[in-house]
This record gives sequence, C-alpha cells and structure tokens, in this order.
Amino acid sequence: MIFDKLRKFNVVFDSPEVNSPPVFSSGDVVSGKVVLELATESKVSSLKLHAEGFAKVHWTESRSAGSSTAYTQNYSDEVEYLNRREVLLQADNGEMTTLPAGRHEYPFSFQLPEETLVTSFEGKHGSIRYWVKVKLHRPWTTVKKIKKEFTVIEPIDINTPSLLAPQAGTKEKMARIWYRNAGQVTVTAKIDRKGYTPGEVIPVFAEFDNSTSRSVLPKAYITQTQTFIARGTMKQKRAVVATLCGDAVGARRRESWHGRAIKIPPVGPSILQCRIIRVEYALKVSLALPCLAGFPFWHTKRKSLFQTPLPCDNSPLHLFLRQVCVDIPGTSKLCLELPLVMGTIPLHPFGSRTSSVSSQYSLNLDWLHMAIPEQPEPPPDYSSVVSDEEAVRSTPAARPEDDLSGILQRSLMAYVQEFRFRPPPVYSEVDPNPAPFSMRPRCMTC
Repeated sequence: MIFDKLRKFNVVFDSPEVNSPPVFSSGDVVSGKVVLELATESKVSSLKLHAEGFAKVHWTESRSAGSSTAYTQNYSDEVEYLNRREVLLQADNGEMTTLPAGRHEYPFSFQLPEETLVTSFEGKHGSIRYWVKVKLHRPWTTVKKIKKEFTVIEPIDINTPSLLAPQAGTKEKMARIWYRNAGQVTVTAKIDRKGYTPGEVIPVFAEFDNSTSRSVLPKAYITQTQTFIARGTMKQKRAVVATLCGDAVGARRRESWHGRAIKIPPVGPSILQCRIIRVEYALKVSLALPCLAGFPFWHTKRKSLFQTPLPCDNSPLHLFLRQVCVDIPGTSKLCLELPLVMGTIPLHPFGSRTSSVSSQYSLNLDWLHMAIPEQPEPPPDYSSVVSDEEAVRSTPAARPEDDLSGILQRSLMAYVQEFRFRPPPVYSEVDPNPAPFSMRPRCMTC
C-alpha cells in the first residue's frame, strides 16, 4: 500500500547531550533535522515546518439562571509568543520531487524572539507550550503531520539586589473562645533572601509568642499558587510543596526557631511575566490553635462534629491534629506569608557567604526591633584568625634601614602581600597611656 512507503517520519533537535532534551531561552537558535525514511521511491509535493508557541487558559463554571435553568460558562484566552514558518522541500516550478528509497534528512534552524519569552508550563487550567510541526504533502495521499514540543526556560538570576534582600514580617492576632478573648498570639519570622533555586535549603528564623491558655502548633510550609486569567475573571489553584512542623508551644510560653531548615523540592521556576498565567511561591509560617478540653469542634475534612478532651502531646489524636487544620467557633489560624521567587541561576559563592553571615547575625531576631547589643563583643585573637605558619611566612625579613636601592624595582603586589596578614591593633580595656593624675579633666563643653 502507499501508506507503507513512509517507514519513518521524525523530528530530531540538536542537543549538546545525547540523552537529555534541549532547553532554550529567548534569542537562542533552535536547530535540528527532519528525518524521512522511505521504503520505495516516492513523490513529494512539499515538506514544511511551522514553529509555534502559545500560552492558553481554559475552564468552565456552572451558572444558575433560575430554579430550573442552568448553563455552563466558558472562560478561555491565549497569548502568542512564537510563529515561524520554513519550507524544507518544495520544487520552484511547483512540480513533484521524486525521492529515492532510503533515509533522507532535512536540517532546519530558526531563532527565537529576542524579547523575553515565558517558561514552559503545564497546569490544571492552562499551559505554556512551544512546538515544531512538520507537514509532508504527497499526491493522492493525506497530509502526514508530526508535532514535537521543546522546552523554553527563561533564566531568573537570584543574584540581584531585589532577590537578595531579606524578607521579614510580624503578625499578631487575638484568639477568641466563643465570646471572650483568650489571649494574643504573635508570629515573627525572617528569611535571608527572597530568591532561591530548587534543591536549596531555606533557614527559617522565627519567634512564636503564645499568651493564651492553650498550646499552639507552629508550622512552616512552601506554597505554589497558579493563577489563570481570562475575560477579566481569575481562577487559582494552590498547592503545598514542602512542610516543616515544629513542637507545640505551651500556654503563655515563647519559642524560637534558630534557622530551622526547610528544603525546596524540584519545582518549576516562578512565572511573573505572562499576562494570563502566573506561578508564584511563598513561605508561610502559621500557628494552629487546637480545640479546648471538653469543647466540641468541627472537623473541616470529615465534616463531622467531635467532642473530646484535649489529648496529651504523644497521643495519636494529638499527632492527627498536627497534620490537619481544625477550625472551631471563635478561633482561626494565624498565618504570616513571606514571598519567594524560584529562580534558575543559583547563588554565587560571594552572595552565599553574605547570606550566611546575615543569618548568623540575626539568630536572636534583634534586627526586628532595631536593638543594639548591651555590651559589644571583643574581636577575636589574632591566633584564631591566622595560623602560626601563615604568620611566620608573612612576616617580612629584617633588612638594613639605609639600604633603599631596590625599593623602586619591587612590584606593588609584594608590598600588598607583606601587609595582608598584619596583626590587628591591640585590644585592651585598660588605656596603655593613661593621663597623669595631676591633670584636671577637661570640660568638653567649655
């Protein structure tokens, strides 16, 4: 049959690594080849390539127009990012091209737009996709089509001042039990920076102040929010991608997290430049209020009513309450949200060192209140900073004072190396040159 003439029809992208698919960004050149393998001699009208890239959203919502009338409302929109066409095989005079049996390769190459593209994405109500579609036209035969997608990732460098800035916040709330106040709970949290990459660990510095008569459960988690926009309407989907649970904070107690680590799982980068699709991340630090002893509470997932005393810390019910959110009348969960940006270019070594130093400085969260330490800490000893071997090696050899003949012939780097490991000034709380007792103190205002 004529359909058996085409044994192979495929698109192969050029990739620096054989086993890994290629990844492109705006301005890159996408290249590859279209492979045809024919069983016998065949005539071909044309071989055309079409590269496309779209962001599309679509969802439906049920509407009611009365007691017995209902209809479905559709929401959809799209944004075009790529549209390139290329003819790989076609005779100039419009006649057929006869191809012999065997393997035939047709290379292609096109450049992505220089303006910023959007990272490839697959969501529940929308997607951002880029693909190459090839059509093979032959006489007396249906058009043979093949489509192959490729990935576009727009780089997000977290080594920018806006993404290296620390993120912090404080939130407080008055807990209420039915119609009376039960006390105030406060959450204070800080992270080193706003930008991170998947696989990194976020050290969370937090302080939980519980002034109520009940224990509260601290928790931190990373959330992903997908926002889809069409026709002025917005649809969102939220998911928790990482969780960190802490120990219960007792009644009228205060607890602190000194860099509790929460690891970022393999997630996609943030998408902030698309008009109809946005992907945003946040670190949320919350306090959940468990139920009162002997009071009924409503389970939000099972939709049932329980009445039980407050369990002990090691009971199965207490562990269960730590995993789900329990809402009771008059109380709610206190949540502090710190924005995150998932980038693609990791932190440079210099930025990493600066970030770690800032996190060590803020262990006690004094930076939130602009507090100054009561007593300054003395500088470290010279022996703890520089080893004995480096001190001996860096000490310049003694030379005659009047021998200055070769001072102009030496390089500047030689003098820099000599003073690189000079000892710090002597630190002493006693003045080595005290003023005489007979001298009257001078008045600084006269």
